[in-house]
Amino acid sequence: MGTRIRAVRLGAALALVASAAVVAVAPTASAANPIITSYYTADPAPLVVGNTMYIYAGRDEAATGNNNFLMREWRVLSSTDAANWTDHGAKANIGTFPWAGADAWASEVEPKNGKYYWYTSVNGNGAGWMDIGVAVGDSPLGPFRDAKGGPLISDSTPNSSGLNIDPTVFTDDDGQSYLYWGGYWGARAAKLKPDMVELDGAVTTPQGLANFWEAPWMFKRNGLYYLMYAANDTNGCVTDSSYACQRYATATNPLGPWTHRGVVLDKVSSTTNHAGVVQFNGQWYIVYHNANAPGGGNFRRSVAVDLLQFNADGTMRKVTQTTTGPPPNPGTGPGTGTNLAPSATASTSYVSTWESLAALNNGGTPADSADRSNLAYGNWPERGTQWVEYQWPTSRSINKVATYWFDDDQGIDLPASCAVQYWNGSAYVGVPGQSACGVAGNAFNTTTFTAVNTTRLRLSITSKPDFSTGVLEWQAFQA
Repeated sequence: MGTRIRAVRLGAALALVASAAVVAVAPTASAANPIITSYYTADPAPLVVGNTMYIYAGRDEAATGNNNFLMREWRVLSSTDAANWTDHGAKANIGTFPWAGADAWASEVEPKNGKYYWYTSVNGNGAGWMDIGVAVGDSPLGPFRDAKGGPLISDSTPNSSGLNIDPTVFTDDDGQSYLYWGGYWGARAAKLKPDMVELDGAVTTPQGLANFWEAPWMFKRNGLYYLMYAANDTNGCVTDSSYACQRYATATNPLGPWTHRGVVLDKVSSTTNHAGVVQFNGQWYIVYHNANAPGGGNFRRSVAVDLLQFNADGTMRKVTQTTTGPPPNPGTGPGTGTNLAPSATASTSYVSTWESLAALNNGGTPADSADRSNLAYGNWPERGTQWVEYQWPTSRSINKVATYWFDDDQGIDLPASCAVQYWNGSAYVGVPGQSACGVAGNAFNTTTFTAVNTTRLRLSITSKPDFSTGVLEWQAFQA
């Protein structure tokens, strides 16, 4: 039992357990951290669908003074502004899996093929301890049912982790999905078959994840893969190894090898530290748990949300943990919806040697048109019409772009005009129903149009006489 309690204390226990008395769906009038305090939540996993961010989280039900996790169900919260949250109640529980019997721990939902697959950590009541199960539903809110009839990962899986918990699933631009999981310092990875309930090949051991302990989270930004995870070392992470921080690594391949980059989230007020990252309405967010709710503790945790920022070189800035939470982001501006630019490959007719094409889709939010803190694209000394372009490996449905122009008050000025074009399979043509292509400074200029399905999108930019043009950020949004 001593070993088991140790695993629970430092393992990312993610289960949402809600008694019938608190299943009522009601908005929480809160723009603060923790985001909900009417019950305790843990190990949050964010998902963006359209104009809504969902958080799938476990529910802590341990009584005061109980030094072990009591977790039986998973709950779902949602928000349309990342600040005010609605509780949708428990949408899955241990009973969702007839072959399981206890410990509804960390989970994550991944959309694929018009379905929503809920990967969970659960005690399978068979040989060994923790397994990974998969439920499936037709919407982000279910209803969810067992998708496999048994565990996807168990102790009998060849090369399984020392503790099979904390699944994170990532689907790349080519449609291939990957599963990462593990605890007890045992990170594991595997491809998933298209049906999302079978492994496609051998289980591998990722290389380069310095001080990995548990709770992996996988995402991609600007063509770079990120793997964030909990660590409990005392080498710049924590001073007491009963606690954990969030480290992260990057790679150019979804299966690594990985290069450790540092700590992104310091120790929180609970011993466990479990986090997820998502982009919503043009802004990146980190969701995590702590023990800050009234009556909270290591086994009575609560979910928090804060802003996540990136440096120009793609590294993540250390998160500032707040009690206020992020400001409301209702998606009424240019960043509404899913920005497809970070997954695109950028090209141009010309870029100055001292400027950077990477500025286009590195996720920066400029302070003004002269802000170079997240790099700048410029085409000085070229004049007339130049272009920048995005290309995706498969077709995307796009109906809006937002452009933040660069103006250095020297050779680069705001353009005279611009136009959005798309590749129709044989040539570039103007997007249909295009609204005005704005050229204002110090703001995102939004251009809407009838949705097009294309692998390539182009912004044609015409300069003022005797000037060149530049861009600080160019967003393209999924229809």
